[in-house]
Amino acid sequence: MAENRRKWGDRRDAKLLRNVDSLHFIMGVIYPNRADNEAYIAERIDLGPIKEYLAKKNVEGIAFKYTFFHVIVAALVKTVTLRPKLNRFYANENYYERNKVTAGFVIKKEFSDTSEEAMALLDAKPTDTVDTIHDEIFRQVTQCRGEQKKNSTDESMDIFNKLPRWLSKLAIRFVRWLDKHGWVPKALISDDPNYASVFLSNLGSIRLKSGYHHLTNWGTCSLFCIIGEKKWTPVYDEHGFVEMRETLDIGLTVDERIADGYYYAKSVRLFKYLVTHPELLERPLSEEVDYE
Repeated sequence: MAENRRKWGDRRDAKLLRNVDSLHFIMGVIYPNRADNEAYIAERIDLGPIKEYLAKKNVEGIAFKYTFFHVIVAALVKTVTLRPKLNRFYANENYYERNKVTAGFVIKKEFSDTSEEAMALLDAKPTDTVDTIHDEIFRQVTQCRGEQKKNSTDESMDIFNKLPRWLSKLAIRFVRWLDKHGWVPKALISDDPNYASVFLSNLGSIRLKSGYHHLTNWGTCSLFCIIGEKKWTPVYDEHGFVEMRETLDIGLTVDERIADGYYYAKSVRLFKYLVTHPELLERPLSEEVDYE
């Protein structure tokens, strides 16, 4: 992970990678836009091990039950922690590594057509586990839905929306210029998932299938995860017979500039190993895993 001491060229949230190879230097110059460098990875997860694990975790009387979402979030942030190139990004034609691992997602305040959405950002520490991540998600969801409070990012967007249209557009263009250089005031983006290590969207919670989701040129997020609706799928066993298993489709959109295909392949194998061995997520995020 990046050092805390800032040097000339570093951002508030990341360290400038200076001694990079020629390919990574040139890539940021000739392909400057994140949305022009997307690669899509589709994976299918066998939910059997996760369901067994959740049955053990969700003891009688627990207030906020563990779900597939908690396991997937924990597995992703652990993967990013152990595979640090996933925590890098390009901005203003420069290559950076974040100072910390974060996961962003959107909270639907109510399941209705007219309900508002709120942004949430989870700051993952190396000592965190699936349990501390579960508790933090519970805290943020409760605050959003129960107290109906808005975070600073939501409030900032409301301010822009209340300005005269011409003035609002000018202000937003100026903020976009600040974003390019990493100078956006922290109060404006402190809870914005577009600045997270990984941005998750749980489409299964609203009964939608997994699919492709684009990256954005706003912010710094180089990894987007779509979680689809669980379903029964015919799967061949080791004897060639077909059996029905409950599965979950997951779509990962990545910035192909930050790592090569081999690195991504190993990272996806680690992620799939963690979600099929969820008990490993009870260990600190920084603890290595033998998955080869």
